[in-house]
Amino acid sequence: MEYCRRVLVVSVILISLALDDVVGRRCEFPAIYNFGDSNSDTGGISATFGPIPPPYGSSFFGKPAGRESDGRLIIDFIAEHLGLPYLSSYLDSIGTSFRHGANFAAGGSTIRRKNDTIFDSGISPFSLDIQMLQFDQFKSRTIDLYHRGRNMLDKNKLPQPNEFSRALYIIDIGQNDLVDGFRTLTTPQLQASLPNTVEQLAAAITHLYEQGARTFWIHNVGPIGCLPAATVYVRNPKAGFLDENGCIRNQNAMAAHFNALLKARVTKLREELPRASLVYVDVYSAKYLLISNTTYYGFGEAMKICCGRHDGGVEVWCGQRRVVNGEKVEGVSCRSPESYVSWDGVHYSQAANQWIADRLLTASFSDPPTPIASACLKR
Repeated sequence: MEYCRRVLVVSVILISLALDDVVGRRCEFPAIYNFGDSNSDTGGISATFGPIPPPYGSSFFGKPAGRESDGRLIIDFIAEHLGLPYLSSYLDSIGTSFRHGANFAAGGSTIRRKNDTIFDSGISPFSLDIQMLQFDQFKSRTIDLYHRGRNMLDKNKLPQPNEFSRALYIIDIGQNDLVDGFRTLTTPQLQASLPNTVEQLAAAITHLYEQGARTFWIHNVGPIGCLPAATVYVRNPKAGFLDENGCIRNQNAMAAHFNALLKARVTKLREELPRASLVYVDVYSAKYLLISNTTYYGFGEAMKICCGRHDGGVEVWCGQRRVVNGEKVEGVSCRSPESYVSWDGVHYSQAANQWIADRLLTASFSDPPTPIASACLKR
């Protein structure tokens, strides 16, 4: 009995040391390839449809920088954490370097294509399948240029062909599919559409895997019902319409349903893609934790908007100028963006993005519980 106990103790110690070794090891990603919507767009929509106006970018870049926030996004903090430069948008052709990856995200993008018979997806034509086509072109042309022996200046702006398989692939999309569904579908219709939507996201991951991608960091959808753009105009809601934090209950429930389907599909993908490391990241829980405890974490009321004016019947969005009752009204920024969770009613402030990123980068909100720097290590 004593011998068995000693063997058991030694076995537990060895397993613990092995796990510590996995968590402690870093992957040294040479590049990041990101696919998504405005939550991670670093210049795609701005390059396509015209620059985002001031005061966007005012807290960090000092000017608009293609991001729908006063500063950095979660993707920017991920790049910083991994010691990589901020990602250039694939759609931005001026002064860009893709040596350490590219960003295919574009504001307003959906998983399902815009001309889908169910959805009318808003302004962005860059649905996830289009972003996949863009990546395919980026990869093939990059490899072609590299092997044609272009000058070193060109090569210094391009990833090396053998780095695509060692890069980190981030998927951060799905919010606009739900927002469009709330606008155009009944609740049963939207719920019935979600399995196919998740399947299209899984098909994109499979496609990247077939192109050589091996490490995936997959964000779920945040608590859409907590976006002040929707809640600020709610007047005299019926009992149960809002939760204890002032969020629209049924919208959050639909987001949670989407996330459950996504998590189950990622689990299945681990069987289908045996050489891949797939980490499911619970952005919803991280964001809702902040929204539920804003005072504790040093923020003001979660439903207040920093940039723009939405009071007394006046609606002027961040960066807009309007004449209301003969008066010029501008959607200007608040004095202390760092104390706000919401920047413009739809997008988070830089301070909130940093708070959320700090928690996502550790193992606290990921399945399996893996820090992003160790995401390439299968567990």
